[in-house]
This record gives sequence, C-alpha cells and structure tokens, in this order.
Amino acid sequence: MAKVAVVLSGCGVNDGSEIHEAVLTLLALDKQGVEVQCLAPDLPQMHVVDHINGEPQEGETRNVLVESARIARGEAKAINSVSAREFDAVVFPGGFGVAKNLCDYAVEGTECTVNPDVANFVNDAYKSSIPLGFICISPVLAAKVLGEKTDDLKLTIGNDSATAADVEEFGATHVNCPVDDCVIDKNNRVISTPAYMLGPGIKDVDRGIEKLVQEIVIMASG
Repeated sequence: MAKVAVVLSGCGVNDGSEIHEAVLTLLALDKQGVEVQCLAPDLPQMHVVDHINGEPQEGETRNVLVESARIARGEAKAINSVSAREFDAVVFPGGFGVAKNLCDYAVEGTECTVNPDVANFVNDAYKSSIPLGFICISPVLAAKVLGEKTDDLKLTIGNDSATAADVEEFGATHVNCPVDDCVIDKNNRVISTPAYMLGPGIKDVDRGIEKLVQEIVIMASG
C-alpha cells in the first residue's frame, strides 16, 4: 500500500490550512486506498485570525502542529520527526497558512523564506524522485524551494497574473489552468491544481483535487 504525506499549515483558511482543500485531499486519497500521514511544522502560527470578521486577534497564539491535528483527527506528526523517504508521495493543501506559517510569502512576497524543516522535506522528496502535489497557493512554496534547482519546473496557481509572475521570478514556469484540472510536470514529478485560487465552490475545487490525487498515486506507483 502506498503511503502519502499530507503537509498541513494549521486549521482555517485565513491563518492555516484551507479546510475544504485539506479534507477533499484526505477523502480523495482514502478513495485511492492509500495510507495517509498528516504532517506540520511544530511552531507558533504567524497570527490567529477571527474567521468571522477576518481580523487578527491580539494576544492570541496557536501552534501549527496542534491546529493541524484538528483536521487530522489527532493523527499529525511534526514534519522534522520523519523523513520524506518514508513516503511514496507528498501533497500540500493550500490556505493562507502556507504563505504565513510554512513560508512568509504573504508578508515578504518574492523576498520570502521557507521554514527550514519544510524546505528540507520538499528538497529531500524531490531528490528522491518522490512525487509532489501542490494545491491552491502552495505552488508558490514549491517554486521558491525548487524553482532554480529544477529543469523548467511547471506549476499553476490558476490565472492570477501577479502571483504567476512571482512563481516565474522564483525560477518556475507558470501554466494557466482551470479549477477542475491540474498541471502535470512529469519530468520533475510535480503536480499542481488551483483549487480556491479560482473557486468558485467546493464541488469545483473537488474535481481538480481529485484529479491531482489520482495522478499523483499513478505517478507514485510508476
């Protein structure tokens, strides 16, 4: 049975993992009959956002791993406690937590840095030819870590021109893609789909995520 790591960034679209994307990823993987392990960095969130009014909550702190365990039903491990080589594939759901907790793209833009544990995990997976899947905004992280180390890395965040330009500045090639599809870079063993970068709803996002998961399981077994 294939074993797939799902790397989360908290719990909630504005300060952690996009919950719809995370759950749809877990559901699609379960339908494929693979074993799943959720991972996250063990560190404080950049901030905590009230998801009703969209405002950061002064004085409140939460831990990325602890919050990710809410989605994982308690089955979450620190990303630095495992090796990428323990898995047959890796998937990163989106959400602002990717750009706030896994890296600081939301604040620093193209001058961003990636959490060292996350960067090491992605690099190790890539060097070991382990397929990598990136959903929503997470292809930005892939471009930052791998863009200049790969041969024409192809990624999508949908069709947002500003974010696509940043992806290309990191050294990757952006490919426009509809929400119900994914971009498959066979040479680099990387698959990406826009999800809520485009929306418009959960059924639309589901189609693209399910396609990504199907393709990454095929790639992992090939």
